[in-house]
Amino acid sequence: MIETYTHAFPVKTGWIEVITGCMFSGKTEELIRRLKRARIARQTVLVIKPRVDNRFSLTEIVSHSEQSLDSLMVEKAEDILPLAKDFQVIGIDEAQFFSPALVMVCNELADDGKRVIVAGLDQDYKGVPFDPMPQLLATAEYITKTLAICVNCGNPADRTQRKTADQDRVVVGAGNIYEARCRKCHYIPKE
Repeated sequence: MIETYTHAFPVKTGWIEVITGCMFSGKTEELIRRLKRARIARQTVLVIKPRVDNRFSLTEIVSHSEQSLDSLMVEKAEDILPLAKDFQVIGIDEAQFFSPALVMVCNELADDGKRVIVAGLDQDYKGVPFDPMPQLLATAEYITKTLAICVNCGNPADRTQRKTADQDRVVVGAGNIYEARCRKCHYIPKE
């Protein structure tokens, strides 16, 4: 007997999708793809990014492959709730830059029947889980882990290598500061 599924996603309920991986693995690109498809389906879409992410644009989320989508900047995760009231789909980029309150915000939105799509780094430059991503991964219905290509050996990369001596956990940057590495080629810069 062949079973057919009429819905790829749940119906009349909300849920959380998490797109995670290292830098240069296509997280924002995948987020943009999903949000554009939601718009094609005539769903109302809100796109959010943290204020600290001012690398490429103040008014758009932008992938390293230069794809972009209009967005709003917010200071903290709690600012998302009043903005999301009239939207069906909420896209959140660079989730690792938000406080752990993002988990509560995403769950509240999903409980309110919204589709919440979150993209962010799962590990920092030392290879340590990057909060609040582990908690979001634990509560999400759908998880996508993206991989990049190691710039040293060409293997699949799941780590973000920092190329500077800066020891702060959060240093906003792109190819000038970071590159993708595999487990074998990744190292923690000396303090």
